[in-house]
Amino acid sequence: MTDTQVAPVAHIKLIADDQEARTELQKIGIDSESESIMAPKLRHLVVKLKEVDVRAANILKQEMLAKGAEAAVAKWASGFTKPTTDVLLMGTVKQYRLVLKKLRVQPFGLKNLVEPLTRILNQTDSPAPPIIAGGRQLAGGQQTLLMGILNVTPDSFSDGGRYVDIDAALGRARDMIGAGADIIDIGGESTRPGAEPVGEEEELDRVIPIIERVATELEATISVDTSKSRVAKAAIQVGATIVNDITALRGDPDMAGICATGGAGVILMHMLGEPGTMQADPHYQDLLSDLVGFFTERIAWAQAAGIDSASLMIDPGFGFGKTVAHNLELLRRLPELKSLGRPIVLGTSRKATIGTVLGGLGVDDRLEGTAATVTAGIMGGARIVRVHDVSSMRRVVMMTDAIVAGEAWNG
Repeated sequence: MTDTQVAPVAHIKLIADDQEARTELQKIGIDSESESIMAPKLRHLVVKLKEVDVRAANILKQEMLAKGAEAAVAKWASGFTKPTTDVLLMGTVKQYRLVLKKLRVQPFGLKNLVEPLTRILNQTDSPAPPIIAGGRQLAGGQQTLLMGILNVTPDSFSDGGRYVDIDAALGRARDMIGAGADIIDIGGESTRPGAEPVGEEEELDRVIPIIERVATELEATISVDTSKSRVAKAAIQVGATIVNDITALRGDPDMAGICATGGAGVILMHMLGEPGTMQADPHYQDLLSDLVGFFTERIAWAQAAGIDSASLMIDPGFGFGKTVAHNLELLRRLPELKSLGRPIVLGTSRKATIGTVLGGLGVDDRLEGTAATVTAGIMGGARIVRVHDVSSMRRVVMMTDAIVAGEAWNG
């Protein structure tokens, strides 16, 4: 007798969060009690810890193994020949939560892991956090926000010199708002590779008149792209509600206080070096681990300076002290930044990496490449995308948001 039974169809199922886990369980007809038990077991996470005391690492490995999970440590950890080791934890959300209960009473600093690991677990289920700027929550819900770039500079890499006239700049802002920009980011100092710094008075003269006109004549959320506290203070006074600081509040000792007092939203950007030198052989031990460490420190510093955590955003600095390979890796691994719990701002528009990858295309021919990076960024967790071509990117954002929303999309 011939066996004609067809093998069951098998495929990998990607489970992004608790809701997706529950949806899949419901599809197979599981009962509600089992659904609550099973959902945390469907989500597997790999977490990297840097420079853990080897004594703590060995205990942590045993605790993970005891719960059916795993932990990878360096080959020297068992012999205690070096003081620290990096650790890769591997387990389900359920297993992590069981381990966390044990870590609270363990020695060698293991209790200090409870808070960051709990934050990571919570972030796997949390929607994009709200953004508070100027005392108000930015609109958009779970949709990606579009930040239109307005450079009132003579030397920016893409549109330098086009909008130095105040009427031209105002017209450009009006056009971007009409095309769907949620935020207008106004900058008076070029930060392209090799750019020369601009004096404070000159930057004030460039940006404050246009910020005041946009705030007075147009309905827009305004961001000021500056690392100078005097410029930020003047901009906030005439209508800006976000400060976009490429130095992540490191460039001016008064910047954090100005932002806290003014209630401004703050974009903390990562940059290795400074614009004049940042592309001179940038090097990282581990790109995303280095970025997570940087932002962890800067977020804590900003909060200690009085800035509300709900007002903080992070920008990984695509093109700022990073090679082409670094920038591509950043886009692939962008979801790793979501564990920080702050909205991600991504600025890839027309940048040199796109031109290089596409065979040496000039600035004005990088629209499709920009669209690809914006799509990848949103799917990786970016909450705000900073772009020149607002009309075209609005369509890209809408389409990508619909893909990300999946079954939740209702038009």
